[in-house]
Amino acid sequence: MASGVDALAEYGDAGTGVTRFTVEGGVIATDVLDEDELRLWVDGRDPRTGERRGRALESPDADLILDGTINAPKSYSIAVLINPDLAQEFEALQDRLRDRVIVLWQQELNARRGAGGRIREALQRVEVVELKHRRSRALDPHIHRHLWLNVKVLGEDGKWSNVDSRVAMKLHTVVNAEGELAARTDPEWIAALARNGYTLDQDGEIAELAAAVRPLSRRSNQIERNRAVLLARWRDEHPGQEPSADVVQQIDRRAWATGRPNKPGQVDEAAWEELIRDELMAVDSRIADLRGAVAPASVAMDDLDLELLAARAIVEADARSTPYGGRFSGLDIRAGAMRALAASGVAHQRTGLQATIDRVISLASLHVVDLLADEGERPDHIKGYMAEATAALKVELADRFDSLARAGARVDQERVSAIAAGTLADGIRLDDRQIAAAAAIAGSDRLVSITGPAGAGKTTMLRVANIALAHRGQRMLVVAPTKKAASVAGRELGTTASSVHALLADYGWRWSRDDAGAEQWAQLRPGGTDPATGIVYEGPRRFSITAGDRIVVDEAGMVDLHTANALASVAAQTGAGVAMVGDHLQAMPVGHSGAMACMARRSTAVIELTAVHRFRDPDYAELTLRMREPASKDAALAVAAELDARGQIHRVADQVQARDVMVESYFRWATGNRRVALVTSTNEEADAINEAIQQRRIDTGQLAQSRIAIGQSEQRILEGDIVQTRRNDRHADVENRAVWTIRRITADRVELASVGDSGDLRMVSHEYAAAHVHLAYASTVHGIQGETTDASVVGPGVDASGLYVGMTRGRSHNEAIALARTDGAAREAIADSMLRGIPEVSIDDSIRAARTELGRAARAPLADEAGTPAPWNDRSRRPYGADADLARTLGMARERERDARERWERASDWMHGAKRTLMDLDADACRRAANTHARTERAAEDSGDHEAATRLSNRYAARSADLLELEQEHLSLARVLDELESELAIRAALPADARRREERDRGASEAVRVPVPTTPERGISR
Repeated sequence: MASGVDALAEYGDAGTGVTRFTVEGGVIATDVLDEDELRLWVDGRDPRTGERRGRALESPDADLILDGTINAPKSYSIAVLINPDLAQEFEALQDRLRDRVIVLWQQELNARRGAGGRIREALQRVEVVELKHRRSRALDPHIHRHLWLNVKVLGEDGKWSNVDSRVAMKLHTVVNAEGELAARTDPEWIAALARNGYTLDQDGEIAELAAAVRPLSRRSNQIERNRAVLLARWRDEHPGQEPSADVVQQIDRRAWATGRPNKPGQVDEAAWEELIRDELMAVDSRIADLRGAVAPASVAMDDLDLELLAARAIVEADARSTPYGGRFSGLDIRAGAMRALAASGVAHQRTGLQATIDRVISLASLHVVDLLADEGERPDHIKGYMAEATAALKVELADRFDSLARAGARVDQERVSAIAAGTLADGIRLDDRQIAAAAAIAGSDRLVSITGPAGAGKTTMLRVANIALAHRGQRMLVVAPTKKAASVAGRELGTTASSVHALLADYGWRWSRDDAGAEQWAQLRPGGTDPATGIVYEGPRRFSITAGDRIVVDEAGMVDLHTANALASVAAQTGAGVAMVGDHLQAMPVGHSGAMACMARRSTAVIELTAVHRFRDPDYAELTLRMREPASKDAALAVAAELDARGQIHRVADQVQARDVMVESYFRWATGNRRVALVTSTNEEADAINEAIQQRRIDTGQLAQSRIAIGQSEQRILEGDIVQTRRNDRHADVENRAVWTIRRITADRVELASVGDSGDLRMVSHEYAAAHVHLAYASTVHGIQGETTDASVVGPGVDASGLYVGMTRGRSHNEAIALARTDGAAREAIADSMLRGIPEVSIDDSIRAARTELGRAARAPLADEAGTPAPWNDRSRRPYGADADLARTLGMARERERDARERWERASDWMHGAKRTLMDLDADACRRAANTHARTERAAEDSGDHEAATRLSNRYAARSADLLELEQEHLSLARVLDELESELAIRAALPADARRREERDRGASEAVRVPVPTTPERGISR
């Protein structure tokens, strides 16, 4: 709390007070809080009386405020700096946006009431304070505001409690869309820009100033590097301490001044604007020249193509849905509609835009599948919709795999073992699962799925399968989602390999985006004309596939639905079989995931590899199996505790310290030809770490600046830098995401050397480097998928696949960084990252996931559109309105819901435990097989373990349907309990005379006690 108030004091000038905005019934009132009152307010108390508002937040990790940021394109801040007359207009724009956002919070957020927080309580009052910033932390121009929403809110029932933070987080997409809409459509702001000769480009930046944004951003990155060095130095000099707000401010200013000629270590605040103007003049000497007024550009409302805007809204919502199996919410549709309208070129008062937004939402809703159509009312944040195109694609892909699924014969496993013995180097043996996988791939099943964790020896297995196929007179064609992964696989297997997209293109498939941005795939027939090039397609030339050949998709977990659908079509046309090899729990594709899992459900040969061969520490190899898919939150916490005990969790106080740790890790590990993977959650964080490492290498003399190339986003590229190429180039023979060392920079080209083979050289032009080469000391998970390094460090904020992939790259060392105040909170953060939802492969999976999400949400009591409760005898809207003994019925419902939930949880725990036991038995068997070098002799207990595993596996399969029934039973009873809680809330909210009238009418009728649905006792036997 103290740090938050200190921030307000520093940025909001708390010495003269901080403005508090109170919103009640859509009306905004303001007053001023002094520093003491502010501390009370942040602590959840009435700032005037000190009275506690609701229950105290005891946890040290509890949120006291929720932060919403009002941002604008950076060119707006530059315009205000060089055109002081725009400052007032920009402040007014931000004021209008602030007022809209805080009223939106009051009207659309909620608190929770009732048992388990199942009842949604609308808000009467919210309170917000505002922080105004003119500069970034790097002291460059960046005008923005922070709106701090107090988590203590007043419900319409007159009670203080905490805001529903889950809804607040999901509403943020609409808040951001409101900001974009204001910045690009506000007529007063557009007119002010036009008076100063400015227009907006298609990205929403001021067209005449956009060129100055990137140089300033690059300078900001340099300041961040300076700041990291100064903070690290301060912490070295003050061990065990954290810098105060004053010290941080001094460090910020010194970081800003470093490298600026003739600038003092302490920045004179009064001279800041003049210094920034000088730097802008160095970028463009005419940037501050007066410009003649221009006519404000605006598209007429009547000229808008609302159908196109609706299509764009769905495309955006669909793009945001990829982590959720293709599901999105009403909030996502609304945000998409607002962003589509913002980019349309219209300029209009916000109130006048609402009818158009509503119409676009209505049109967009015609192109979605409602996954909760039978559930009635649902909160707007529930992800219960799916784009029609995505739903159709899931169904089409399943149908294609169904039509391909044909059982065949597998190659004899003894024959495979003999091939392995004669092929693999001494000391390398296949375990039983690897042998089974190679036999299946070399056999004649049309669909084969091989899954397994990182380091399970999939590539070694494929080498043997390739030879076994050749013995049968068939060929293996290896493809991968990226050309880089295909090249690696091709070299290791000694077979033809390419990107899957190259194969599809050779067989006539073309992909593009329509005017709305939706992905379009179509297959040309021989003799057809390619619409993009005008060239007649004559059929496949590069790849000759015949019936019985095997298309092996390596890293198949990264294949998206569109690509898999086209691949299945090629397999059907050629008669080839398909084998998907990979791990659907590692990095996800850029598009919609689930292709590998979809095929696995239909494959006639499915083998899971469970033994891990990569790591030098066998205990850690076993731990990664449990990290990969923990059975529950407790299981994830147990894994996190073991990681912590092994020293593999590094707790830090903030993002800057996390960045420092990753930079230090690079210099600790990247010596003596060792490699380290630094995994970040965002590209922006990777860029910051990359440039910090580069600068330190310069400072220590490892890199020289005598020859410089320009990389992507104007990055500085030096000889000796580690870089990544980001586009396939056939002429230069470089691949997307391949990692290189800059060997030499000449006047006309850049020479690259592979990090894995210094003799493997490539040449690219400076034009290619500027567009497609960037620093690669650190990267997101997609940049290191498939890599094996000596060490790996995973930054904070990664998702489950990012954590798992990152923590399985290093042979010798793997470490995760957690932002947390305590060691326990750090373990909790790592455990949360491990948890995954049930894969949403089919539409039915998505419906179940949406229902589960709905079951956790608070829902409003049933009422009519005017807010008046439905009559007590309206069975459709008040199914328990006629219950004369509601308290008794509610008590029974709570007991039965609790009983059903406990039985479902026990059954679920048994299923998870059984699955873990089966995996442990498999892992033990594979470990013994590896230790005995795949000899046929086995100890007697191996046979016993096999029999036990078989019995347990059969019970597991038989109980799966029971678990689903128990889940449905619990959901049904939970919905009944929701309806009863809603009825109780309706009755409690009625005026006294209306409540008495209902009771009289109910008594005069044939009073009933509506029974709670009962279900037979079910469970899963031990």
